Order: sequence, then C-alpha cells, then structure tokens
Amino acid sequence: MTGRSAVSAVKAALKSQAVETPSWAFGNSGTRFKVFAQKGVPRTPGEKLADAARVHAHTGVAPTVALHIPWDRVDDYAALGAHARDLGVRIGVINSNVFQDDDYKLGSVTHPDPAVRRKALAHLLECVDVMDATGSRDLKLWFSDGTNYPGQDDISARQGRLAEALAAVYERLGDHQRMLLEYKLYEPSFYTMDVPDWGTAYAHCLRLGPRAQVVVDTGHHAPGTNIEFIVAVLLREGKLGGFDFNSRFYADDDLMAGAADPFQLFRIMYEVIRGGGFTPDTAFMLDQCHNIEEKIPAVIRSVMNVQEATAKALSVDAEALAAAQRTGDVLAANAVIMDAFNTDVRPLMAEVRTELGADADPVAAYHASGYGEKIVAERVGGTAAGWGA
Repeated sequence: MTGRSAVSAVKAALKSQAVETPSWAFGNSGTRFKVFAQKGVPRTPGEKLADAARVHAHTGVAPTVALHIPWDRVDDYAALGAHARDLGVRIGVINSNVFQDDDYKLGSVTHPDPAVRRKALAHLLECVDVMDATGSRDLKLWFSDGTNYPGQDDISARQGRLAEALAAVYERLGDHQRMLLEYKLYEPSFYTMDVPDWGTAYAHCLRLGPRAQVVVDTGHHAPGTNIEFIVAVLLREGKLGGFDFNSRFYADDDLMAGAADPFQLFRIMYEVIRGGGFTPDTAFMLDQCHNIEEKIPAVIRSVMNVQEATAKALSVDAEALAAAQRTGDVLAANAVIMDAFNTDVRPLMAEVRTELGADADPVAAYHASGYGEKIVAERVGGTAAGWGA
C-alpha cells in the first residue's frame, strides 16, 4: 500500500468511527465528599440529549447517547428516541441501576433475600422494555454486589444467584439485542465483588450464549494491569462487547479518556484494530464524571483523545512490525510501535473532521458557538441532573 493510499485508508477508517457519549457525563457529579454544581447543566433527559448532540455536531463521530435508568426515566421512551433523532443523534446503550436503593445494601441480584433479588431482576427487565421502546441494541449491566467481610455471605451461592438473574435477562432479550456485562475489581464492596474481573464476566457470558458480551471499563483494574492483553484475549474468543473509556490515576477516577495514560489508550486501540474489533459490533463508549471541569468541552476532549489514539493505532506499519517480530528483532519491533505513537496526528484529524462536515478544532468551535452561555441563561430553575454525595 502506497503512502497516499495508506493515508486514505486511515482516513476512511476514522470517518467510520463512532464514540458513544454518556448522558450522566453532562450532569453534576463529584466524589463521596462533595458534588460541585455547575450552571447550565441539564435538568431533563431531553436537555442531556441536546448537549450530546452538540458534541456530535462538533466532532462528527458521537452519534449515540447512552442512557441510565432511572436517572433518565421518562414516561414515553419512544418519544425520547424521536427527540434524539430530531437532534441528530440516537439512543444507544441502556444502563441499569441496581446500586442506589437502600434495599441493595447487601447486594441486588445476589442479595440473600429473594424479595430483593426479585426487585432487582424486575428493574433489569424494565431496562429491556426501554430498549424495545428506543430501538437500543445493548443492555449494559454493572453490579455493585459483593461483601465487605469474610463470612458475610456464601461466595459460591452468590455466583449462583447472579447466574440465575443473568439467564432470566438473557432469555428476555430480542434476537437483535445484546447483554454487555461489566466487571470491577473493587468498590463499593471491599472483600469480594461478585463480578470482579474479566474472567468472571467471561465465564458468565460464555455460559449464556453469543449475545452476552464483556465490557472493559479502563478504570476498573488493579494498578499495572495489562488491559490490552485482556482486550486481545476477549477478541480472540469473540467476547469483547465494548468499552467504557476513562482515565485513572489511583482507582476508578472516571477522568477524561487519555488524560492519565494516552500510551495505554493507544495500545488498547492497536489491539482492537489488530484483532478485528474495530467494527460496529464493538461499542466504544465513554463513562466519565466531570467533577470540576466544564462538561461539554470535557466530553469533546475525550472524544478527540479516542480519535487521536485510534489514528495512531491505524498508523502502525503492520508489515514492518511483522517482519521484526519474525526475526526476533525486539528493538525494531518496539520502534515501529513507538514511531506510530509519537506521530502527530492532529493535522490528519483536522482534515477528517472537516471532510465529515464537523469542526477541525471542536473545542474552539464549541466555545465560539455561544452554546455554553446560551444554556446557562436558559436553564434557570428546576432541578439540575446529577447525583448527590
């Protein structure tokens, strides 16, 4: 492939990319110590969709918005889906919430009380109803379930309860729908999490069938974990359903994607591309809480960081890398990777965005648009979206 044709192929791939934004990233958020409220944040799911549509307008690659139920509960989900389409976006992944009710103190679907388990399962099935109404393909499940102390509950029995609930939800899915199971090493439970790692998630998904897939949240691992290895293995096994992109320094920080370790994001995207995962079957989602920074520009910046990591990963000289690997030339192989990572792809991304009809510099375009000032002036009164801490 010549230099010009190679650039054309990279640009075509970048134009096909889609990064899903999360509705909750536009609301007030914080830590367990404090939530810092901002002016102009959305008060309704419709206003969240408007902000997400603004991100898509400036970047050209954020056409879907993930919802979180009950945070985004409305009376008419079909109407909400139509409203999204009117704004130029679509409803994406539906996220369940079985971690904020008092009943879930000791777990949700793994709770020792059958009544609590029934309540949690009913909510998960409600989320499938929302999928039906909005036309969503994916249901994302994350469970805070676990224990804090040895002996608190039977570890194996909790796995059985989890499997039973997952099977019931899987049976309810339509033929075109998928279940994405997320894992997290720790928090809010500190002795055991019932889905603590990719192996546990993979085992449950393997038992369920082809429409059960694993989600990799980049903030949900122990320090030093080789996430790209996990990605490579899940791709080999046909079980990588998607990502929740964010950055972490210490724990589940939910910072902007690529902020803490852009090299890691590049390595992950390289494995995605090399393993054949750069397709619509892999959901590339953001899962972030912008606690101190302005919401919409922060989401735009995350989308741009994912784009740039992808562009660098697409620029890896596959032939040169394969040749170095065959001959055992360690330094040459590493140099191929580092050359791609050190490439300044910003001019290329500006061209891609312009050709998509978006903005060469999305952040600057957002600030010049006056949208931020407009929503501060308009969104007065009511209750701002977010969560208390």
